[in-house]
Amino acid sequence: MTVSFSIIKEDARTGARAGVLHTLRGDVETPVFMPVGTQATVKTMTPREVWDLGGRLILSNTYHLYLRPGANLIREAGGLHRFMGWTGPILTDSGGFQVFSLASLRRIEEEGVWFRSHIDGSEHFFSPEKAMAVQEALGSDIAMAFDQCAPYPCTYEEAREAMERTSRWALRCKEARRREDQALFGIVQGGVHRDLREKSAKDLVELDFPGYGIGGLSVGEPKDIMYQVLDYTVPLLPREKPRYLMGVGSPDCLLEGVARGVDMFDCVLPTRIARNGTVFTREGKLVVRNAEYARDFRPLDPECNCYTCRHFTRAYIRHLIKANEVLGIRLTTVHNLHFVFELMRNIRRAILEGNFLEYKVAFLAHWNKN
Repeated sequence: MTVSFSIIKEDARTGARAGVLHTLRGDVETPVFMPVGTQATVKTMTPREVWDLGGRLILSNTYHLYLRPGANLIREAGGLHRFMGWTGPILTDSGGFQVFSLASLRRIEEEGVWFRSHIDGSEHFFSPEKAMAVQEALGSDIAMAFDQCAPYPCTYEEAREAMERTSRWALRCKEARRREDQALFGIVQGGVHRDLREKSAKDLVELDFPGYGIGGLSVGEPKDIMYQVLDYTVPLLPREKPRYLMGVGSPDCLLEGVARGVDMFDCVLPTRIARNGTVFTREGKLVVRNAEYARDFRPLDPECNCYTCRHFTRAYIRHLIKANEVLGIRLTTVHNLHFVFELMRNIRRAILEGNFLEYKVAFLAHWNKN
C-alpha cells in the first residue's frame, strides 16, 4: 500500500490516539496538522521554513492548480513536489469544496459539475474522473475523492442528495484511479443529519479506502453541532485507518477533534489570520495590528520560543504590518505555524504519556479566557 497507518497508543478516557501515517515520502506522526499550500506554496514561507517549523505533510488545492498554472505544466515540471521544492508528502483535495462554494458560478449534474473560473470567467467541467486525472498529474501522495459538499444550513433533502451523489462519485473515483503510487481517500458527507452520516460512512467503508475524510463540517455550523456530528461519525470509520477532519484549524477545535479520534487536520486559518495581523497565544487570539500594541515591547506570546517571539516585539511587528512591510506577515505566519505544530506535538506527547485529558482541560482553560 502507498499509505498505511499504525496506532501507537490510544487514550483510555477519550477517543484520542497517537499514530504514524506511513507514506512513500516518509512517516508522519499523528495527530498531524497540515498547513495549506493552496497555490503550491504555504503563503510567505519557503518549503525549508515550513519543514524547520515542524511541517511534515502539506495540502495543495486541485481546483486552483488546475486553473493556474495548469496540471499539465506541473506534470511537465516533474510533479508537484519538484515544482514547489517540497520533499515531504503532499495531500491534494479534490477541488470539490471550491467548486461547490462557487454557487452562482456552477451547475451540478450527475456526470459532474460545470463551473466558471473565479479568475477569468472561463467555463470548465469537473467530474470524478477529471478530478482523479488532475490529481494524478499533480502527483500528490494522497488524493481525495471528488465529493459534493452540502452548505450549512440546507434542507434534509439537499443534504441527502449531496451525500448519495458523493457515494456514487467515490466509486467512480476509485474506478478511475490509475497511479499505484498515490493513495485515494473517501469523504464522508451528510450534513448535520445522523442517519445520512451513517449511510455515507457505510457506503464508503464498503469501498475500502486506505483513509477517510470527514467533510461538510466547519462550513458555518456552531462548534457544538460539529462536535456532536463527530461524536457519532468517527466511530463509524475503521479503527485501523486514518481519519481526516477537513478544514479545521482553530486550536480548540483541534483538541476537540483529537479527543474524538481524529488523526489529520488542515486549514488556512493559521496563515490567513497571520496575514491580517492576528496571532495565536496561550491566552487566545491577539490582534497585534491594534493600536494598543504600538508601545508593547513584549513578544507576541511570552511562553513561545519561536523565532519571532525570541527576537521581535509586538510593537515592532505592528509597525511592520502598518507600514505594509512583508516581513511583518512573515513573522506572524512563522509564529502561528509554530504555535499549531507545537500544539500537535504536545497533544501527541500527552497521549503517549497518558495525560491527554488533563492537557486538554488545562489548555482550553487558558485559551477560553480571551
